[in-house]
Amino acid sequence: MKNTQVRFNTKDSRDFIRTLNKRVNHYFKDNDIKKTGNWKLHLKTAVMFSLLLAPYFLILTLDIHDLWKLALTILIGVGMAGVGMNVMHDGNHGTYSTKTWINKFMGSSIYILAGNVYNWQVQHNVLHHTYTNIQGHDEDLDAGRILRFSKHTKWRKFHKFQHYYSIFLYGLLTFNWALTTDYIQTKRYLKQKLYYGKLPKPSKQWIILAVTKLIYFSIWIVLPIALTSLTWWEVAIGFFVMHYTAGLILSVVFQLAHVVGENEMPSPDKEGKMEKSWMVHQLFTTTNFSNNNRIVNWFTGGLNFQVEHHIFPNISHIHYPKIAKIVKQTTKEFSLPYNEYKTTRKAIIAHFKYLKFMGKNPQMA
Repeated sequence: MKNTQVRFNTKDSRDFIRTLNKRVNHYFKDNDIKKTGNWKLHLKTAVMFSLLLAPYFLILTLDIHDLWKLALTILIGVGMAGVGMNVMHDGNHGTYSTKTWINKFMGSSIYILAGNVYNWQVQHNVLHHTYTNIQGHDEDLDAGRILRFSKHTKWRKFHKFQHYYSIFLYGLLTFNWALTTDYIQTKRYLKQKLYYGKLPKPSKQWIILAVTKLIYFSIWIVLPIALTSLTWWEVAIGFFVMHYTAGLILSVVFQLAHVVGENEMPSPDKEGKMEKSWMVHQLFTTTNFSNNNRIVNWFTGGLNFQVEHHIFPNISHIHYPKIAKIVKQTTKEFSLPYNEYKTTRKAIIAHFKYLKFMGKNPQMA
């Protein structure tokens, strides 16, 4: 793994780090369980792929009313988000299985969700997980000029309305993956020689990107036009609705974990040094929500346990509800923060309040 020059404090909170690692490792050892996925994850995988693919095949094979097709298209979008959060995410973190090839296979499900493995692993595993909420390094904070997530981003007059219009932009996340983002990221990441695991040959990455995009658009656009009575513009609308549904779900879940008032957005000093250690940095920049809601836990793939995920990205989300008790107790003992919202509603309100605050003119605020 290779990236920029930001360096975390290696001396900060050593006792906390040792204690927490020891307790979590003992949990798995004492209960004789592996840190990777289990039958619960495998069952969830079948459900999520069914949500994604079953409606698609119904649209291709059944002559049904357009309203039903629209409803099925929305369901496909829900399935896209579900596969992304539960299957693809664990696979590309190497936590789905103990077998490398299974992790790669499950991680490759991103190709039918409009994304690219190389780009996603660099942006998520390297930039986001290493430099969480650090402006200029964590690309999850980069929304161009249209949204202002950090005090380190230049304020513009239209930002005072961002808590109103942001929700309409969130749905474009995966749609942008499909059309532009992957090409832009591949060019930038290869130029900067960023990688997770091993830097791919540029020619190989571009070929993989071109071939997988061709297959992707063949599945979701060409086949529906060729095999059904739908017109091209009806398929285009369905394609957009599918992506908008998935993008809206994914964006909201992502924002609740990091873009709220409780989270810090620190910057390194002039020499690139951070005040805190990497693990403690995660506590100050990450927030949980709805940890006691079984439905949210199940559907979001543990992304509502964002504190546990950021501290232990090498552990499958299936185990987060259990180790969260350990993490929370240990942070309390060492007087460190453990940010959480009891409900999704409270987290959503907090996010849009934060957007409203960031939208104010800094000079007047």
